[in-house]
Amino acid sequence: MAAAACADAALTRVADLGGRDRAALVGPSAIRPFVATTIAERRFLLVVTATGREADDLTAELTEMVGDAVVQFPSWETLPHERLSPGADTIGRRLEVLRRLARPDDADYGDRLRVVVTTVRSMMQPMAPGLGDIEPLAFRVGAEFDFDRLIEQLVEYAYTRVDMVGRRGEFAVRGGILDIFSPTADHPVRVEFWGDEITEMRAFAVADQRSLPDVDIDLVIAPPCRELLLTESIRARAAQLATDNPADAALAELFDKLAAGIPVEGMEALLPVLVPGKLQLLTEVLPDGAQVMICDPEKIRTRAADLVRTGQEFLEASWTAASIGGAVPLDTSNLRDSDGSRLHIDLGASAYRALSEIEDSASARDLPWWTISPLASGDEDEIVLDVGAAPAPRGSADEVSSTFAMLRAHVSSGGRAVIVVAGHGTAERVLERLREAEVPSAPLAEGAQPEAGVVGVLCGAMASGFVLRDSGLVVISESDLTG
Repeated sequence: MAAAACADAALTRVADLGGRDRAALVGPSAIRPFVATTIAERRFLLVVTATGREADDLTAELTEMVGDAVVQFPSWETLPHERLSPGADTIGRRLEVLRRLARPDDADYGDRLRVVVTTVRSMMQPMAPGLGDIEPLAFRVGAEFDFDRLIEQLVEYAYTRVDMVGRRGEFAVRGGILDIFSPTADHPVRVEFWGDEITEMRAFAVADQRSLPDVDIDLVIAPPCRELLLTESIRARAAQLATDNPADAALAELFDKLAAGIPVEGMEALLPVLVPGKLQLLTEVLPDGAQVMICDPEKIRTRAADLVRTGQEFLEASWTAASIGGAVPLDTSNLRDSDGSRLHIDLGASAYRALSEIEDSASARDLPWWTISPLASGDEDEIVLDVGAAPAPRGSADEVSSTFAMLRAHVSSGGRAVIVVAGHGTAERVLERLREAEVPSAPLAEGAQPEAGVVGVLCGAMASGFVLRDSGLVVISESDLTG
């Protein structure tokens, strides 16, 4: 179906705009994955949404069109200055995306990336430099490791050693057997060694620790579980800061733990203090010639302003709580170097950046900056796509009957229509209802193109439908139909 939709005049018009540095498109939210697919045929694309839910939906829709060349870059669950660390699964997914951006031809990851979907929150948050250069551990049968050094490296990569693996980011050792739960894996894996060589790998269940015979494991990629790794240089830096700043007991204790290689909750707030070099934005690690597409710019501007304000309010609230006995926020304003001089390090360097700064960063690299909005603003430079909203009965019996009557008339006159549902059971029920309403219908196979005169029922992911007026294609999603 994607090919038929992308051949419509509205989408070919998008393709013809390929050389523009700026473009403001107007069209319903349902057309975004098709616009993104059209752009991704020609260049790498970063798609930015306002919320995580929108990013999840868009990633699922794009994956069905573009395949494994689409990934989502998740945001931290915590604020930059919060005394909590993001989850290992979130960090693992982020580092995997950054690694694929830095090493686009790495065969271990499959297809070369074409689309990254992210939220404005992720785009606004600076990161430590060089995260994509960190090489993950790759386990496969026949690979050789210095077993003792491997255990040390897992600890350096912030994996937690336990007696029995139960969560992502944990590992256990029993003789020559390593149990590891990679932060990007669906299941933990039991890796058996003969000496330094891997002889067998098996997925197992967390609940009973038994092998899962139906799950084939050929490769396990284990990225770090934190974006701030306690390398020798970082530990030395922490030790020096602890020695030079004994007056601040809270910071000195924190630096002492980091110097000893002990991860501390919320240590990511110290990125500007411990990590040499300027922090990076996501737009600064995209490949040359990439393009940015902002979905619903008004909503994103509001969300961006809220994030900046929330980050600042959190910091102020932390100091208020500290005055009545709460934990004191990290304060580096009085940090001293070994010669006694003030370091002048601002933890605000890791705070959310203004959206205008992100746009300037993209402009400095000549990355086209496009927007797509569901509502027209009246600006003469806007490009309004000839795409309508699909009928949406939302479960109303009368409205469903009217929608089926419309579909019957549409396909009877040579039009094409597709209903997209999530599961095969739902597809069977929809086909049955269409036949009862005397609507010509048939299952539509994945990758097949809709035929004139028939309503195709396709199993797939789609949040909402649309109408392509030029080609006469009507697409209705399951949520449109049932609510």
